[in-house]
Amino acid sequence: MKENDENIRRAKFLFGDIVVVEGENIGVIVKSWGPTIRAGKVVRGYHYEVYVRIYNAIKEYDEEDIERYRVRHKYLSEEELEWQNS
Repeated sequence: MKENDENIRRAKFLFGDIVVVEGENIGVIVKSWGPTIRAGKVVRGYHYEVYVRIYNAIKEYDEEDIERYRVRHKYLSEEELEWQNS
């Protein structure tokens, strides 16, 4: 593992962080997984188990598929989605 590898860094999200997945679904990080390394190469970056309320289940997401939650409502309205993404 090389020290300057861009995938070797701190996780963006931590246990308990409230996040948005799949564009509009609210979830909470329940487990963080570090990069998966095989034969000295990163084959998967940080990924997370997220409890997604609308599914009442835990699903796994890669870090780039998760956004930080910036509003405090159960579901995001169209207007809130537009504001959050601007």
